[in-house]
Amino acid sequence: MSFMGGSYVAGPQGPSSSQANAAAGLPFAGIPDEMIDRAADILDAEPDHPEPDVDFAHRPPAAAPLSLRTLLRPHWRRVLLVVALVIVEAAATQAGPLLTQIGIDDGVVPRRFGVLGIVVGVFFATVAVHVVAGRFRTALGGRLGERLMYGLRVRVFSHFQRMSLSFYTSEKAGVLMSRMTSDVEMLTMLLQEGLVMMVVQGLTLAVITGVLFYLHVPLAALTVGVVVPVTLLMSLWFRRASESGYNRVRDRIAIVLADLSENLAGIRTITAYNRRRRNIAQHQVVVTDHEDANVYTSKVSSLYGSAAEGVGIIGQAVVLGVGGWLVIDGRLTLGALTAFALYLTAFFAPIGQLVVLYNAYQQGQSATAKLRELLAREPDVSEAPEAVPLGPIEGRITFEGVSFSYDGGELVLRDVDLDIPAGGSLSIVGATGAGKSTIAKLAVRFYDPDKGTVRIDGTDLRTVQLESLRRQFGVVPQEPFLFNGTIGDNIRFARPDAGDDEVAEACRVVGLEAFVASLPDGLDTPCHERGASLSAGERQLLALARAFLARPRVLILDEATSNLDLRSEAQVERALDALLEGRTAVIVAHRLATAMRADRIAVVDNGRIAEIGSHDELVAAGGLYAAMYAAWEAHATGNGAGSASVAAGDPDPQGASL
Repeated sequence: MSFMGGSYVAGPQGPSSSQANAAAGLPFAGIPDEMIDRAADILDAEPDHPEPDVDFAHRPPAAAPLSLRTLLRPHWRRVLLVVALVIVEAAATQAGPLLTQIGIDDGVVPRRFGVLGIVVGVFFATVAVHVVAGRFRTALGGRLGERLMYGLRVRVFSHFQRMSLSFYTSEKAGVLMSRMTSDVEMLTMLLQEGLVMMVVQGLTLAVITGVLFYLHVPLAALTVGVVVPVTLLMSLWFRRASESGYNRVRDRIAIVLADLSENLAGIRTITAYNRRRRNIAQHQVVVTDHEDANVYTSKVSSLYGSAAEGVGIIGQAVVLGVGGWLVIDGRLTLGALTAFALYLTAFFAPIGQLVVLYNAYQQGQSATAKLRELLAREPDVSEAPEAVPLGPIEGRITFEGVSFSYDGGELVLRDVDLDIPAGGSLSIVGATGAGKSTIAKLAVRFYDPDKGTVRIDGTDLRTVQLESLRRQFGVVPQEPFLFNGTIGDNIRFARPDAGDDEVAEACRVVGLEAFVASLPDGLDTPCHERGASLSAGERQLLALARAFLARPRVLILDEATSNLDLRSEAQVERALDALLEGRTAVIVAHRLATAMRADRIAVVDNGRIAEIGSHDELVAAGGLYAAMYAAWEAHATGNGAGSASVAAGDPDPQGASL
């Protein structure tokens, strides 16, 4: 097909993929034209979905604790309308037996066919009212339930975004997933159908009770007096027994999801260490615990349901015996007894439904309790109410007497004092666990110090808005996280509105041009979750391009080269030279080849700054850094000049990492 005169003109061309497959005897792999047309029709009918208006703040909004009442309160008008439709539906549904009584006593027995015809007409009218009210009630209740769940899902997800890093180190990912999935879904079922049906059945029970007393007070009092007290006692027992059971179910499904999530994330390690059989056995134990919790709730429900059904049968036997005697004695009409029997059958149906619905209610309440507990947790690093936006910074970072511990345990840092000038770079080296990465995390306020102050350009980090602070920081971790999407999407992660020219410039600066050019679709090439299809060096370069595009004033490099081979390390370090130019940088380094690129080097030992100075000054001082450098030189000399890396903080010449 060629382009001529502003239009496309068909020319000689080869067979399509479908034709080629058919000629080769392969199955059809194309998309039929009729499916394309139908897909187009569906897209044409799809409603517009404007960009959502996101209202997010690092401070949790002032809100009442989560409960069914607080969820429904903002939508009270819609709730009242649903209840009104429920009342109409229940009244129309329960008019049948009463009309039957009128039809028998005033139409059939005295042979008045006109009355019988009117009763039948009214019967059809009540059916029509029931259908219309049920249709609108279902539609309105469904929309209300979906709206509530939309708000709840956004609220939970926003809460996850607001929480500090310490929250994610203490909670399992699978447990958090269960809060967002199974707990929210259980609450969805309760709000969409459970509560409405409970109101329907409750009103039905109330209407039937009133009609029974209208038909015959002594017989109704006898029936209700037998049924209601026994049912009430059973319900109180069921409430206590089922509540603890459903709480165990919610806890154990969270454990199941946590175990599944951990196994999926660690499948390579599981495979490498031949742990599949053992992990299956371990998962069977976890699933068995969940099964036991569900079996317990099933036993409780079955016992309650069968007992309630038995009470109903006893009530029917009482009505048949006593009511039949009253008819024979002439104190009750045949139509009234028929209506009474029909209503009594309908009286026990709502009780059975309420048993089932109460199960759903208990599960929904358990899910609500778990979500309420989650939403009540406050982030450890919170934004002060009086926090102010941080204006453009120069990038001077100071630590003043900083001490820090994780979860109130043993101190990781003790009385740390640092001053990193704007535009300067500081490498932090030391043994594993000495506190190197903790200093970097405090600098970007992932955590707050237990004692002392961290400042940026003289301003306490705790007094500024988190968004304005982190907008001017770039963080490149040891294991860069790449998201499911395209290569371009991952580079644009901090600036989704960046143009193609800016992305191309970022790729050029960090040395990614050749790599992007080699991809089948360039920047539009899909990137698998976590960048599993890329090498460690390629993932790190993408992370550096992402940081460059974000245009940070301060750059935090947390062991960004520790997992790379020598060739990849050299490529990444060339990218670092371009990225660090003119920026304040904190470089947590395991390798002296990386540490030596900084203006100054701080040696951390047992949570304290043991030494600080330039490379030459520290070598001349003959302290800890000098010992590290001597080990590095011995390693490099003994294995060839090309082997230019050693663990910063590991005096063992054979150590490549700590």
